[in-house]
This record gives sequence, C-alpha cells and structure tokens, in this order.
Amino acid sequence: MMMMLRSLSRPLERCLGVRAGGDALMWHADLKPHASGDFSIAVVQANNCLEDQSQVLASPFATYVGVYDGHGGPEASRFVNKHLFPFLHKFATEQGGLSADVIKKAFNATEEEFLRLVKRSLPVRPQIASVGSCCLVGAISNDVLYVANLGDSRAVLGRKASGDKENTVVAERLSTDHNVGVEEVRKEVEELHPDDSHIVVYTHGVWRIKGIIQVSRSIGDVYLKKPEFYRDPIFQQFGNPVPLKRPVITAEPSILIRKLKPQDQFLIFASDGLWEQLSDEAAVNIVFKNPRAGIAKRLVRAALQEVAKKREMRYSDIKKIEKGIRRHFHDNITVIVIYLDKHRGSSRNKRTKQNAMGCTMAPVDIYSFNADGGDEDLLQTIT
Repeated sequence: MMMMLRSLSRPLERCLGVRAGGDALMWHADLKPHASGDFSIAVVQANNCLEDQSQVLASPFATYVGVYDGHGGPEASRFVNKHLFPFLHKFATEQGGLSADVIKKAFNATEEEFLRLVKRSLPVRPQIASVGSCCLVGAISNDVLYVANLGDSRAVLGRKASGDKENTVVAERLSTDHNVGVEEVRKEVEELHPDDSHIVVYTHGVWRIKGIIQVSRSIGDVYLKKPEFYRDPIFQQFGNPVPLKRPVITAEPSILIRKLKPQDQFLIFASDGLWEQLSDEAAVNIVFKNPRAGIAKRLVRAALQEVAKKREMRYSDIKKIEKGIRRHFHDNITVIVIYLDKHRGSSRNKRTKQNAMGCTMAPVDIYSFNADGGDEDLLQTIT
C-alpha cells in the first residue's frame, strides 16, 4: 500500500490513458480494474493551463477516488493530488482504518501544508495566496463508501429501482454542492456573517462571496481565510485585498458514510464542468444504458454535445476550438465512473480483485500530454 502511495510522486510509474481521437484536449482511460469492479476516467481541458486534477488508487482491498477542480491557477489542485491520499493512508494506519475523523484530519493536514507552501512562496509568487481547489474524495473499503467534499464537484450513485421498475436506475446525490448559487448554502454563509450585509453579492448573473468566489469551501484561497495575507504589502501590490473580520470560506469537508447495497450499481465522480451540462438523472441513465468501456469519455462527450447544442454549433466544431478560447464555451471537465460489483457477488469481481493494484492519474496538462515535465514543474512549486 505504501509503495503505491509513493507512486503518486513518480510519474514514470503511473499508467496513463490515451488522447481521444479528434479532440486534442481530451484524455481518457477506457476501463481498468479496482477491488470492487471496474472504473473509467476521462478529462477534457478548456483553460490554457489545466486546473482539474484527478486520480484513482486501487488496491486489492480498497479503492480511493479524487477529483480536484482548481481555480485561480493549477497549484492547489496539483498539491492536493500529491498530498491528500498519503495523508489519508497515514491517519487511517494510525487509527486502524477509515473514519470521518481520519478524513477530516487528512483534509486539514493538506490545507495546513498548502498554507505553509503559500507562506514560503509569497515573496516570489504573491498570486499563490488566491489559488484554491475544490476537493471531492471517495473511498470504498469493506463494502463501506465514504464521500468527502469541498466545493461543487459532485458524487452521484446509480442504483437499481425497486418494485415494478427493476430495469430502470435511480440517481442519488451523495455530496453537497458548496456553492452560494444554492439558496441553502447562501443562507448558511449569511448566517455566519450577520454583521456583513455584502458577504454574498449577486454580480454578472452569479452569486459570489464578497463578489469574488462561488464556492464556500475549498483547499487554499488563503487570502479569504487568513487576515494576515490580505494585509501583507506584497499581496496588496498583486491584487485587490478583501478586508476580513473572519474567514469567509472554510476547508471543513461534508462527509457521507454509506454501507453499499446490492442494488447499488455505479458511482459518478465529476467536476462541476459535467454537472453544468448534465443533470444527475441524465448522467446516470447514460452510464446505465451503455457499455462500460469508455463510459467516462461518453459522459464528457454528452456534456460537450450539450454545449454545442446551446451554442447552435456542431460537436465537431467545439473540438476544433483551441485551449483558452475554449473556456468561453465550457469548463474543464473531469469524470470518473466506478462500477460496483463486489457486494453483488459477481464472477467479474473475482478476476478484477486479483488485478486491482496501482494508481491512475490524469496528465497534468492534456494539450501537451507531457506529464513528466508537468510534474517537474509541480515539484518545483511544492517543495
């Protein structure tokens, strides 16, 4: 297990997927084994620099899934991609297994380590104080599912309907969207700041905290959490400081723990780029009605087809748009589909469990597909 975790920092040892034909900004791994079945992963890049990072860590006894949607730059999502799983392993080993407390400690340790990086980097890279990342993690161990989330990436379960609708599938959302576009989240933030009538502002058709950020929880974004950063003269030269009486966003994850059931078929973990285009139900039905191989890529393409339809364009035209410019049409999109076979006693699982060993990580940048070079830059950033 520890050797596998160490492989997170050794890019030459990971198994990469392939570029999707016809789209230089898409990457995918069609189908790989994990302890409870199969998984599929796909990513499409829209920004000049890919801010989404993702990984699946499979062992014969557990499966870990991570989707990290960065904002303001790639540093935070890359940092989480490298550090969170090792922290999970460390605390789970110390406490004898996974638990909500272990997950909270791992998130907190990742946040604190990134804070230390920001403090060291501020004199030469003041903008790093405004870099952050959403963080969606799933873990399956002993037929128990753990889902932890910061931000608005989302985990959705597909489970078979009961009764007369056994040949249909029901979508069950497992994570909480920490986005002030959701009325309940907006009220939660306002209640935490009763003395600030402008804590949440509606600007350019979108609700934002202090008119800046949509998500209320993240890793990073330290200038919105630590008053000493917005007061720092170096950061004040870089951007518009936001006066803080207290932190306006947090790194406290929402955590769900659920015993897997025989009717549970699969899980979809995805950044908000997918959910902006597809409903939970639409995504679950696509997975349910199509072959496993390449299913994550199929979901990404379905989202891009929705983008094309809204713009009265063809999907083939979307694929020709260059990175950077493409961000005006859609967000980066990361999708991981996890099939659940173990608890259903399938023969497929007996085969996959024997082969379920390794870590799959999407490239640091899809366009260049130079994952090794990207990791060298990352190591310079985080050391």
